[in-house]
Amino acid sequence: MKVGIYGLGRFGTLWASIVSKRFEVYGYNRTPRTLNLGSVTIVPLEGLGECSTIFLCTAISSIESVLKELVPFLKPGTLVADTCSVKSYPIRMMEEILPSYVSILGTHPMFGPDSSKNGIAGLPLILTPVRLPEESYRFWEDTFTSFGLRVVKMSAEDHDREAAFTQGITHFIGRVLKDMNLKPSPIATMGYRKLLEIVEQTCNDPWQLFLDLQQYNPYTKEMRNQLQTSFQRILSSLDRGGGHS
Repeated sequence: MKVGIYGLGRFGTLWASIVSKRFEVYGYNRTPRTLNLGSVTIVPLEGLGECSTIFLCTAISSIESVLKELVPFLKPGTLVADTCSVKSYPIRMMEEILPSYVSILGTHPMFGPDSSKNGIAGLPLILTPVRLPEESYRFWEDTFTSFGLRVVKMSAEDHDREAAFTQGITHFIGRVLKDMNLKPSPIATMGYRKLLEIVEQTCNDPWQLFLDLQQYNPYTKEMRNQLQTSFQRILSSLDRGGGHS
């Protein structure tokens, strides 16, 4: 089975290495890059049209233009799956742009190159079936499970609401801590070392990913407002010298 990967950045390269354990993988990147991916065949954009499943490993903000690029090369029965950290927006774009003869599956691997450096066993993968035969969904669900991933089926709305207060807040806190320029310390507690790990896991990713997480998830603004309210509440308690439960 031929599987295509559009986008061979940090995550796309990781995803290609995972999928190539079982499938014949063809990869395309807008900007030519020198990659050490012996198990992946680099092809021009039209080469992805020969694949029965295509994973989009691109920025959320570029998903619309990527889909429009791909459409001329897609054949009936092809499955297109995004891997974006937000689900409602890319799924809406896929439904609007992809022809009816193309199947659609939303996915969100809840990990990246840093958080999976010790392996992917037990890491969560969200699946949001949109427009595809049940047997196709079951095939990929079973495949991802066989990779050791913990598959969770979830609607786009539920995913975005949950992700805003899990992934979204983690990336936001990571960027705040990085802005503070925190450094390792010989007297660091375990908790402090965990904070530095958050910085490492979130800030190695492109700034565009952070922007897209905050701008394209309809629930992250609420998360930021709650975070700001709680921050101010704690500061006010300190200023008053009073207790806080």
